Amino acid sequence: MRKPLLLLALALAAQACFAAVEVNQASEAELDGVKGLGPSSTRRILQARNQGLFKDWADFMARVKGIKPPTAAKLSQEGLTVNEAPYPGSGSGANAAAQ
Repeated sequence: MRKPLLLLALALAAQACFAAVEVNQASEAELDGVKGLGPSSTRRILQARNQGLFKDWADFMARVKGIKPPTAAKLSQEGLTVNEAPYPGSGSGANAAAQ
């Protein structure tokens, strides 16, 4: 009985590691926790988000200096989403990693 419970706990913990970080809702600390984002990029994201929520990845990249397709793909692979969607064509993102 202990083994199934332990396996369930490990599976839930692993899934939590791949939890998406939604750019339109994330706090400064949550954004800083995404590998590839540092204090300056997080600050630019928050400043752009103050002007309005990001519609999609194209809008995000257009409004945040320094975020180009290769960077967007890497951030998506690290769990960043825009409107709960991974970067198109990244073949990954948090949703795919959790499956």
